[in-house]
Amino acid sequence: MSEFRITRREFLIQLGLLTAGSALASCAGPAAPTAVPATGPTAGPAATAVPKPTAAAVGKEVAPGVPRSETLILENPTGRVVPADDFNRWRPGIQSASTGLQQLGLDALWYIDPDAGISGVWDNSLAEEKPIYNKDFTQMTVKLRKGIYWSDGVEFTADDLIYTVDIQKKTAGLAYTGQFQSYVASMEKPDNYTVVFKLTKPNSRFHGLFTVRWSACWIMPKHVFEKQADPVAFKFNPPLSLSAYVLKDFDPNGNWYVWQRREDWQRTTLARFGMPGPKYAMYIAPGPSDKKVIAQTAKDLDVIHDIAPEGMITLAKTNPTSKGWFKSFPWAHPDPTLPAVMLNLAKSPYEMKEVRWALTLAIDIVRVAMASYRGAATISGIHVPPTGLYPKYYFDPLEQWLKDFTIDVGGQPYKPWDSEAPKRIADEARKALGNLVPTDAAEIRKSIGMGWWKYDVKAAEQLLLSKGFKRDSNKMWLKPNGEAWKIPLMCEGETRPIMNRAAAMIAENWKEFGIDSFADVRDSATRANLPSLGEFDAHLSWTIETWGGHPDLFYFLESWHSTYLRPLGERSVARNWFRWKNAELDKIIDQIQNLDFDDPKGLELGKEFVKLATREQPTIPIMSYNVFSVVDETYWEGFPTAENPYTNPVANWANTKYMFPKIKPKAK
Repeated sequence: MSEFRITRREFLIQLGLLTAGSALASCAGPAAPTAVPATGPTAGPAATAVPKPTAAAVGKEVAPGVPRSETLILENPTGRVVPADDFNRWRPGIQSASTGLQQLGLDALWYIDPDAGISGVWDNSLAEEKPIYNKDFTQMTVKLRKGIYWSDGVEFTADDLIYTVDIQKKTAGLAYTGQFQSYVASMEKPDNYTVVFKLTKPNSRFHGLFTVRWSACWIMPKHVFEKQADPVAFKFNPPLSLSAYVLKDFDPNGNWYVWQRREDWQRTTLARFGMPGPKYAMYIAPGPSDKKVIAQTAKDLDVIHDIAPEGMITLAKTNPTSKGWFKSFPWAHPDPTLPAVMLNLAKSPYEMKEVRWALTLAIDIVRVAMASYRGAATISGIHVPPTGLYPKYYFDPLEQWLKDFTIDVGGQPYKPWDSEAPKRIADEARKALGNLVPTDAAEIRKSIGMGWWKYDVKAAEQLLLSKGFKRDSNKMWLKPNGEAWKIPLMCEGETRPIMNRAAAMIAENWKEFGIDSFADVRDSATRANLPSLGEFDAHLSWTIETWGGHPDLFYFLESWHSTYLRPLGERSVARNWFRWKNAELDKIIDQIQNLDFDDPKGLELGKEFVKLATREQPTIPIMSYNVFSVVDETYWEGFPTAENPYTNPVANWANTKYMFPKIKPKAK
């Protein structure tokens, strides 16, 4: 593939990273930032002259023949890709997905944006229109867009879609083998641009397999894969492109990938939104947080995927061209996921609702937000993330219900909702960050959240006493059977510091309340294995993932149905590894499944789910996973922001392809 190859060291030297030590010294912020000068309640960093690309920078190349001024440089959060030359996206476990492959090279039938979307939340990409179901959802028809071509000049047709499903259905070891075997009975091709799926059973959400959230089932080039003896082992190198860019070169060590805008970009689906601005896109592995700060300060990294809160604060204070999703605190883009304390409901004492509520009221969300995100958290007290359009779908309509909601404490109705928690978080954050933190109530609500649950250990104590818990001579809690109560809170390590710090603070809250709790740090393999088998008490993780831009909750609710529940010791099915069983929940899921995806009743059923989950508190929702995606506007402008949320800015999401027609060279 490569006519030239440079090592990572050579590449870093070219970008000037190794000569930016002085920049690091000046931009690496202290562990506890001091207040900054007042510039207004929502002002960004202190104003300084915005640097323009210098003549030298304009002439610089990031690779031979690839001018810096024509290249958008983005972080590949996977880091170094091993093996570097494997682009078979249809085999589980490959590492090259975020090298630009799924963002710029592949394409899917439909996309749902977690934010507002470039022309609405839903985009018909390779499909010409939305999926067409028959009345009982046993048949789905797909009308394909005409005039779309692979990068080798072969036209995309129904044959590619049929092959993509058929080869995965009959070949073990590909990504969608199980789903297609389960749901697809047969396929028909009335013409070159129409495919009719006959399903094995009713499924109103079958199109979800072909709809991009973070990823989806990408369409395969039939004329390439059908020539391979082993489609699982095939590396798909060089990858054929169905989108507006084609891979130009990559580092054999897996540290960088360069994509070039196709000469025939008009024959791709992205052309509907205009010519992509950057001629080149380079995905790199910039290293840990401090090196990302160095690289962006040196104007060598345009898009940071994620960075530690301290790195974001440093850039906000020292690099005027760095911009977050929000123009100021808390900067980060809220992912459509919901980190929560997952309690093992198949294990005593967590089967008791009163215990789950006691643990909730023993958490001080202000301290958790400060410990995890230094205050830059977007908190959620309900079981959907405060992300994308969900504040409009769920949070605003349910606010009064939450204020009126009561639980029984000591025989009396008790209102646990706390509308003032976001303000207290803002007040605490302001002590360190000064006027970077907003004071406007609407801005605080938008960026930090609508509220959470009260921190009330007296009420928590009454709930435990009502279920037979007692304290020992050291004021520590004993379970109803007399055993000491110990809660190891499973969590990630410093590789994801946000989650690690949040877990440590929650465990500290519980310990102060009288429970022997601690952050139980485990590696990724262990965290994937033990909860699935039910071998845990509590785990700070997430099981709720949503579309963000569409209110349908079936994406994560499907596997919460009791049909899929497995006993302790038996591996769970998909997301219900905390083992919640509830007849009312089953009824809601069944009703959603029998509705069209866009039926307004689906949103009403979603609200019923939120109310049920609030009453039962099967997990303790904490906050969205805020991603500190930071862009630098030295070379390029037009990036999505909270004010112009036309797509997700997080660099490894496939939806980021919609950034490229909107990004233009910085006006001189």
